Amino acid sequence: MFAPLQNDTFLRACLRQATDYTPVWLMRQAGRYLPEYRATRAQAGSFMGLATNTDYATEVTLQPLERFPLDAAILFSDILTVPDAMGLGLSFALGEGPKFATPVRDEAAVATLEVPDMDKLRYVFDAVTSIRKALNGRVPLIGFSGSPWTLACYMVEGSGSDDYRLVKTMLYQRPDLMHKILAINADAVALYLNAQIEAGAQAVMIFDSWGGVLADAAFHTFSLAYTARVLSQLKREHEGVKIPRLVFTKGGGQWLDSMKQLDCEVLGLDWTVNLARARAQVGENGPHAKALQGNLDPNVLFASPTQIEAEVASVLDSFGAPHTDTSQSGPTQIFNLGHGISQHTPPESVDVLVRAVHAHSRSMRTGRL
Repeated sequence: MFAPLQNDTFLRACLRQATDYTPVWLMRQAGRYLPEYRATRAQAGSFMGLATNTDYATEVTLQPLERFPLDAAILFSDILTVPDAMGLGLSFALGEGPKFATPVRDEAAVATLEVPDMDKLRYVFDAVTSIRKALNGRVPLIGFSGSPWTLACYMVEGSGSDDYRLVKTMLYQRPDLMHKILAINADAVALYLNAQIEAGAQAVMIFDSWGGVLADAAFHTFSLAYTARVLSQLKREHEGVKIPRLVFTKGGGQWLDSMKQLDCEVLGLDWTVNLARARAQVGENGPHAKALQGNLDPNVLFASPTQIEAEVASVLDSFGAPHTDTSQSGPTQIFNLGHGISQHTPPESVDVLVRAVHAHSRSMRTGRL
């Protein structure tokens, strides 16, 4: 059904296999920093008009790959499609973040929640299949979802938040309600990601964008435990091919020892984390060793080309000597930003970044620095 994969560098790095260079892709790589994306969104009329139309979603997913030699594509969608399918009424005003028409703030609202019928998300799965076909084997396709906790934040707050007062009030006052929301979210996310895998996603990523806002004990109880619940239900392979699972917790650097126990292949790191220390902590060897993804500060992309190249080299050098032994697994890195790319980023800077990652990481492997 799908063309053979021509560039499997990203998947090999996810599985801690030696690669010729360090693969690179960017969170939010299909988005508002690209003029062609803005033109397509204007055509679609709205963000959800874009995300729910198979042809538009395919077009914008491929746009960054037409410009830059990236090593993976990521499905164009939103982390909030699952709660939208639960009937919460997702909308996006231009220049604003997401909003839910009916937030979940009391016992009665929680009582009506249930894992949604996946047919309501058919547009996502159709987009995955369409994108995979359009890629024609060029690079792998990553599917994704928000984590149970991150989805709960939006569901309770009704939108983004500066202080998470409403969701944390529920967490501390009515932990029973919060656990019920999180259990439903976890089971829905697992179904959703498995359906993306069946539709053609070759790796899946869980974005725990707001895990880092929690107190230490609360993170383990209300975020990490439910991410683990999702992972325990995910397909490990599809049609005989391994499907890497990636987890990114923004602000999660202090919990790497706990996150090492997660049943996943890759941990994403934000820019506050020291890569050498993270590699020693969770990335070297042993039964729970992880590939690491990250972790350039997105604001580096507003610097000059020379400075971008220097910062790229610094991140690669911080991770340290590449794994080159093809006979066994070892420490690997997938280069990425420490969070999503800013909409104000000059596209030329992304080109400098991607080419610098490829060039410097090849030099590290050949000793020609």
